[in-house]
Amino acid sequence: MTASRLIKRALVSVFHKEGIETLAKAFVEAGTEVVSTGSTAKRLAELGVTVTEVSKVTGFPECLDGRVKTLDPHIHAGILADMTNPDHAAQLEQFGIKPFDLVVVNLYPFADTVRSGANEADTIEKIDIGGPTMVRAAAKNSATVAIITDPADYALVAGRISNGEGFTLEERRWLAGKAFAHTASYDATINEWTAKHWPKPSTVESTEEENETPVNETVFPATFTRTWDRSHMLRYGENSHQQGALYLDPLNQTGFAHAEQLGGKPMSYNNYVDADAAWRAAWDMAPAIAVAVVKHNNPCGLAIGATAAEAHKKAHACDPMSAYGGVIACNTTVTLEMAESVRPIFTEVIVAPNYEPEALELLRTKKKNLRILKVAEPANPKTQFRQIEGGLLVQQPDLINAPGDNPDAWKLVSGEPADEATLKDLVFAWRAIRCVKSNAILIAHNEATVGIGMGQVNRVDSCHLAVDRANTLADGKDRVTGSVAASDAFFPFADGAEVLMNAGVKAIVQPGGSIRDEEVIEAAKNAGVTMYLTGTRHFLH
Repeated sequence: MTASRLIKRALVSVFHKEGIETLAKAFVEAGTEVVSTGSTAKRLAELGVTVTEVSKVTGFPECLDGRVKTLDPHIHAGILADMTNPDHAAQLEQFGIKPFDLVVVNLYPFADTVRSGANEADTIEKIDIGGPTMVRAAAKNSATVAIITDPADYALVAGRISNGEGFTLEERRWLAGKAFAHTASYDATINEWTAKHWPKPSTVESTEEENETPVNETVFPATFTRTWDRSHMLRYGENSHQQGALYLDPLNQTGFAHAEQLGGKPMSYNNYVDADAAWRAAWDMAPAIAVAVVKHNNPCGLAIGATAAEAHKKAHACDPMSAYGGVIACNTTVTLEMAESVRPIFTEVIVAPNYEPEALELLRTKKKNLRILKVAEPANPKTQFRQIEGGLLVQQPDLINAPGDNPDAWKLVSGEPADEATLKDLVFAWRAIRCVKSNAILIAHNEATVGIGMGQVNRVDSCHLAVDRANTLADGKDRVTGSVAASDAFFPFADGAEVLMNAGVKAIVQPGGSIRDEEVIEAAKNAGVTMYLTGTRHFLH
């Protein structure tokens, strides 16, 4: 079972020709019999390989613009015959078919074609049929056939051909496993594309129950089959005893996972989590210039400024203590002035769409360990995933686009209408609250956070935390009086809102919807505090 099988006859059909020279050299030196298709055969011949065209083996020419080349018993019987089975060997001899010992295939570039923005007709032409069929056939018959789908394995194959060893059964099974993963990923990518572009038409009657939530199958298909490709291993996961890795979506070359690192140490698991959260928080404020400072996946500062440097200084001032060892995200070009502001602060990661050359040089030379990332504006994905034991939760992302996110739709339930400056702060606070872990309370002034209470199991504790952090971290200054506050969900009782109002908050924006809304509103009226209800909440668990 562990004995190697020599590679005497090979079938080669590859779209991507890179690296094929390595195989060609080994084929020539060993005198390997090679069968090949179209452009692959031409390239191998140019490299000195004696090639037999597939059409000569099948007795039928390639046709239908290349859609049909290898789909023939003379090819597939040679791939699928288990040569450890005497009956299979006898049938091949009966039909005059020779077996293959090696199949080398890579597939039409479907994902590349989709990413290029190609039209539907061109995309469909890159759905490979014969290639996956040969791959799966060879992988199924790993008992006697070695299947190669990864060009990174060409050198391995060439070495085994050159030294006459071939592959052991264990090695052929390993290669078969890689091949099945390759075709599974390929088919999943096609399914993801068809699910988005070919949804169920309205002419097909629904089988859903009457009271079931209507399904948008372009967002929530009946089956999720998407795959991700491993980019690289991380030093470790969330903690040092956990392993971790970064995977990329084959159909999407945008997003934070594709950030370009311009300097600093390699990214860690926690770096990615925190930087992604900071990046999204900063862009929540677009088109205004904004900077977010995040620690442990929660903002410790978020602000809008006339310049990147001003936004950073305001964001950092919210909680300088927590900013130590944090992540900074800026939604515009990092200027030299901002880089100078960042320089004295211990920071793990900085991320922005661009950097002034002088700013990049300063950060690289003066903060050698700082991870410097460059990444484009987020594309706002249609779905978010969270794994639970035995399953996957899928939802649309929480964007600042619900009807209640528009201040024109807010309902004034207490106090005088906010003046222009106060309303700007309320709008800022409402947009900022989305990125704070629930239960979330955020206090803001001058379009900057001054106190944040997050992740508490009751809203009163979050209110106390926001007030305490605002004043404790302010060098004795009262940063709450005259500020505004936002709550990510309704106040179940008046006590939480009273903590904010007693501390000096002059205006509050919150979703409303509690059975005790009137009690909360009455407390605001008694305190002379302006209160708006949005009708929309922004939980972040």
